[in-house]
Amino acid sequence: MPAIPTPPTIPGLIDTHCHLDYPPMSEDLAGTLERAAAAGVVRCVHIGCSPAAWAPALALAEAHEQVHAVIGIHPHEAVLADDAALRELAGLLTHPRVVAVGETGLDYFYDRSPRAQQLEAMARQLELARACEKPIVLHIRDAHADAWAVVDAQAPVPGIIHCFTGTPDEARAWLDRGYHLSFSGIATFPSAPGPREAARICPADRILLETDAPYLAPVPVRGRKNEPAYIAFTCAQLAQVRGEPPEQLARAAAANAKTLLKLPG
Repeated sequence: MPAIPTPPTIPGLIDTHCHLDYPPMSEDLAGTLERAAAAGVVRCVHIGCSPAAWAPALALAEAHEQVHAVIGIHPHEAVLADDAALRELAGLLTHPRVVAVGETGLDYFYDRSPRAQQLEAMARQLELARACEKPIVLHIRDAHADAWAVVDAQAPVPGIIHCFTGTPDEARAWLDRGYHLSFSGIATFPSAPGPREAARICPADRILLETDAPYLAPVPVRGRKNEPAYIAFTCAQLAQVRGEPPEQLARAAAANAKTLLKLPG
């Protein structure tokens, strides 16, 4: 197998969405975080998106200063979003290392939970985010119109459209609703002109970067397991699309993450 390319070093990067408790990262967390630091990554936001993942997410964030937690119930797991689980979630959201609620949302591509339950789980987690005054992290796949309906039915909650894969028009609709757009390695794929154009037009004060590791490794490591260090490849390529230096995009995206998620400076 060819050697793995070394990502560039771009100071100040923040990976706003990764799953550090998934292999292979969970099997070499120290190495994962060291490689991330070498690529310029200063903070990682770890997602615990099922009830079983909440306690490990908090433990990770407590053990590593550069790791922060987001907890919630993924649309694939919406059948688990009963009253008891949501009460437990509400209690855990007060933890100081938890920076947002999620990822929740709608996934009509896989439909692993009934759509009615996805809609209810999303609406109730929006209510929790509002109550605890933390942003929401939304996973939206093939479901933008229904997601807008859920969002529009409630008072505004700041949030992130994680791993944005929609069209430029869908991007504008989320931006009009006050959301930030987070771009993953998908935006580097030749087959993904829509997300790439959305990244080009996204205002500098609303753009975020993520890996969704271990998924969605960017070009030139596509097909491998992803990890936070590889966000540098995504940053470099999207900066080129936007016509700016990678360091400028990294600074803007990091400033947005710090402000929205109330991360330490």
